[in-house]
Amino acid sequence: MSSSARSDEGGMGVGLLGLGVVGTAVAKAIVERHRSEDPSVPLNVVAAVVRDTSRKRDVDLDPSVISTNLDTVVANPDVDIVVELMGGVDPAFDYITKALEAGQHVVTANKEVMAKRGSELLATAAENNVHLFYEASVAGGIPIIGPLMNDLTANKIQSLRGIINGTTNFILTKMAHEGADFDDVLSEAQSLGYAEADPTADVDGFDALYKISVLARLAYHTEVPVDVIHREGIREVHAKDFRYASELGYTIKLLAVAQANGESGLLSRVHPALIPLDVPMASVNGVLNAVEVEGDLVGPLWFQGPGAGPNPTASAVMGDVIRIAKGAPSNGSSSSAPKPFPIASMDDHVCQYYIRLTASDRPGVLANVARVLGDADISINSVLQKDTDIENGHADLVIMTHPARESNMQSAVSSIKELDSVLRLDSLLRVETYGDRA
Repeated sequence: MSSSARSDEGGMGVGLLGLGVVGTAVAKAIVERHRSEDPSVPLNVVAAVVRDTSRKRDVDLDPSVISTNLDTVVANPDVDIVVELMGGVDPAFDYITKALEAGQHVVTANKEVMAKRGSELLATAAENNVHLFYEASVAGGIPIIGPLMNDLTANKIQSLRGIINGTTNFILTKMAHEGADFDDVLSEAQSLGYAEADPTADVDGFDALYKISVLARLAYHTEVPVDVIHREGIREVHAKDFRYASELGYTIKLLAVAQANGESGLLSRVHPALIPLDVPMASVNGVLNAVEVEGDLVGPLWFQGPGAGPNPTASAVMGDVIRIAKGAPSNGSSSSAPKPFPIASMDDHVCQYYIRLTASDRPGVLANVARVLGDADISINSVLQKDTDIENGHADLVIMTHPARESNMQSAVSSIKELDSVLRLDSLLRVETYGDRA
């Protein structure tokens, strides 16, 4: 099917799979553009597939356009561009595949299907000489997929580092600024619509996991399966940790990181981390997203903006739709891709660590912990003793280490938990390294 605009009055036909909040925003953008009679991008919604046709939607579409019949969109000769906004892998993967095989271009905001089955879908698009664009799958309205595919191809990407989940960033920001507990802020986020009734995808790091998988594949031209990416969520971050981190010159964010090393390979990871208060990432608050890309030629680049919401996501979707309508060049500059990176193990990651434990307030406790750390080849950078509970004889012991290997730290943690003088190991957080920092 040709990527040029149709010559009939309706212009290029767009079919929507899903007409929820984002789908409605996309449909409204197309309707308004059609009414403006913009001759450069003639677009028209010719079909939309939904679960419930009786539901009222805030967009002026002819009711005959909306149905529950997949065939009105997929493989429909009147539909040039399929916009998939369903989410998940099943049945989205099958629907996208069927559309591509029918010669339809596809635009998707589905990070999970692109993370888990993206390479297959991109191969199917190439085989059928059609486009599969997915700018909206990562970081909402922030343009990051396009720059990695096009503008930065002359660079060897050295690192990607992002705050790419608005829900967790909202929660952590509130905890940092108000001293609130996780459960309370999560409830507030749910009441405001920032978090789902089941927040697992966000707070346990799955959403960020899918997104960094997509970005890492683009940046490093290699498969980065989700099951090789280290993932931790934010449920074990506590209000106390923000207070102590601030005293040490840090805040806490959920980071998604992909870093390449010529010797150890490509390491991708998602976890909460202490980041210095004087780096830009520390000031990305609320539901905002940010992605930092460092290339060997261009150095560090910074992308920041709204990472979710109907209008920012619709902006990214419409950007892809319009690129196709204007006759975007054919897929793939992959022929010049470098050799794939080997995947590095999280066990080999080296960083500083923040440890908070509840210990008996008596002599020798720190010496015992220091001995365990020393046996694991980990040295202590600084120690804070806080919140002494005289009545119960307990105290918070906060330890910052020098850079250490992950496997060594995990071994030490197991031994620290066995010490009689340690009542609980409350927190273990990594410290993100920036530039020449230790």
